[in-house]
Amino acid sequence: MSIIDRAADFLGLLDRPFDPDRLVRAARNRTGLQDFGDTSFIGPMSRLLDSCRRESALSVVGRSATRWDVVRFLSNLLLLQEAYARTPDIAAQPITQPIFITGLPRSGTTFLHRLMLTDAGNRAPLVWETIYPSSASGSRDQRIARVARQLKAFDRLAPTFQALHPLEATSPQECSEINAHVFRSLRFDTTYHIPSYRDWLDADVVNNLPAYRFHKRFLQFLQHEDGVARQWVLKCPEHLFALQVIRSVYPDARIVFVHRDPVKVLLSQSELTEVLRRPFTRRLDPLALGPHESRRWLDGTQRMIAIADDAGFPDPVCHVHYMDLITDPVSTVDGVYRHFGMTLSPQAATGIEEYVAARPRGGYGDHRYYFEDHGLDEEQERAKFRPYMIHFGVTTEAVTRRPAKPAPTPNAGAGERTLQA
Repeated sequence: MSIIDRAADFLGLLDRPFDPDRLVRAARNRTGLQDFGDTSFIGPMSRLLDSCRRESALSVVGRSATRWDVVRFLSNLLLLQEAYARTPDIAAQPITQPIFITGLPRSGTTFLHRLMLTDAGNRAPLVWETIYPSSASGSRDQRIARVARQLKAFDRLAPTFQALHPLEATSPQECSEINAHVFRSLRFDTTYHIPSYRDWLDADVVNNLPAYRFHKRFLQFLQHEDGVARQWVLKCPEHLFALQVIRSVYPDARIVFVHRDPVKVLLSQSELTEVLRRPFTRRLDPLALGPHESRRWLDGTQRMIAIADDAGFPDPVCHVHYMDLITDPVSTVDGVYRHFGMTLSPQAATGIEEYVAARPRGGYGDHRYYFEDHGLDEEQERAKFRPYMIHFGVTTEAVTRRPAKPAPTPNAGAGERTLQA
């Protein structure tokens, strides 16, 4: 712990309960608005705050970040409700045949998402929009600049984050940041150790309808702000756990599964979770992260197997393999377009080629991950995920193993003394 954390811990400041009513008042004071409309977020918010206080051992930075996040989400809820009340036409915005990209985290979903966004006809929520969607928070340029400063500040807290997950204010953002507004998102579980909130979210996934109803309202608001409807291309691994709910809210949704060796995925995801959690907690057990991620995403693969052949959407699920994506990105994206009866234009294909050429390795740094650093065993993980790999024909990737320490040479010191003599 830092000196500041020790002092705050000694004074008992870090384990004080969060007061949901006080945070609601802070958002109302910030915006000058009172009406949230749907208030079903209050229960999930209270669960999250209680779990953060009791279980996550928040640092001073973590406690401040939690409060900042919650007040920002609440402020955005108020601003969006006010916009809908002022302009009822927003609710009539059609969100037609949205494409949902999902799969295991670190499997290439972000890469595919960004490749598809090189097509000017496609649209995704951008990082700055998910943080400050309303012009009441400033002009477009002001909001972008503000988010850019916030990302730089986070880079100082987590210097290796950008190499693991390159992110700019104008980057496409995943949908967890939208669903987080109503406090139903795995985004919180990635950032904080909150097992009771996670268990509740897992058990309550069938009741996740409010999150995706809000998700649609959020897209409708952004589309109304644009003044033009484009093809929505959305991305988030946690969509795996809500495909039936997505079908309820978006009956004509188009689903893309991205497949990659889960063992490779687990190593990378465990490292990313450690990097994201470290600034916000006083205690972190890296060895617990691997098993945690393994349980979560084993469930994800089982859901993919169960739904792949009968998702209930008008179009069958489109399957993309990571190895195909990195070997021939243009043909792979073209395959997604053709699967859904769309056409990849020559301009869009050129955009993909230029994007890839400008970002060797997709913009990611070179990393080495080791099983033992996060409590994983390669043989056990291979056995657990074998049904998924067989079902979808996923290619096994080589993994890095920590080199064994060389054994000391017998009598090396004596030999050196003899030579010196």
